[in-house]
Amino acid sequence: MDKWLNEVQKHPALYVLCCSVIFRILHRFLQTVPSPGTVEADPWRTWKWRNLSVSLVHSLLTGIWAVACIIQHPVMVHEIHSTYTPSAYMLVVVSSGYFIQDAADIIFSGYAKASWEFLLHHVMVIWCFLYAVFTHQFVAGAVVALFVEVNSVFLHTRLLLKLAKVAQNSFIYTINKLFNVVTYVTFRLGAQFYLTWYLIHHYSSLDHALYFLITMMLMNIMILIYFYRLLRTDFFSKGRSHNSGHKFAED
Repeated sequence: MDKWLNEVQKHPALYVLCCSVIFRILHRFLQTVPSPGTVEADPWRTWKWRNLSVSLVHSLLTGIWAVACIIQHPVMVHEIHSTYTPSAYMLVVVSSGYFIQDAADIIFSGYAKASWEFLLHHVMVIWCFLYAVFTHQFVAGAVVALFVEVNSVFLHTRLLLKLAKVAQNSFIYTINKLFNVVTYVTFRLGAQFYLTWYLIHHYSSLDHALYFLITMMLMNIMILIYFYRLLRTDFFSKGRSHNSGHKFAED
């Protein structure tokens, strides 16, 4: 395992690129899978459906992986700047590849202007994750940050249901929105606020703490805004239809 880890760490850029390519191949494959008629009728909905489908696969993979890493080596929660396992490092490499691919997909699809907030989120995530990959610091922090992907499973499912025009009072939408709000509070807000507290508490002893703290504060603002939108749309809309975007934590 150590030999394998050393190999990855010698050529991190290559492995990140390979992961980006794999997610791009997945995106191409999903183009061959039939989608709902309400999606196929509109180019933007078609792109959105495929983009979210790739994101859902990433969330299922990395959300479970992140939780497993912490269960396997719980000390990482208390030493997010210095401790990590080979599995944790590879998780961050894989996720970095995904976010680079997703950012490129948004830019080259022609929907960058309409998705600027997601690009901003991705840029912040990419620079933090690549810093961890190349310096081997804050790898555990990136793993904890990936706890948000547990919520993203339900968040992406919610948006896919909305694209397919599934009624908000349907059983599947109702169950998903309840899991979505619970995991949003526990896994997304919980992970973000814990990392923010950790950076503040250990500020004087961490390298580049100011940059990470500014990034976390910006992301905290974004996820709180999206949480407000989520609650307004799913719980206080009084039957009105709202068009929601992609994810913020994102993302």
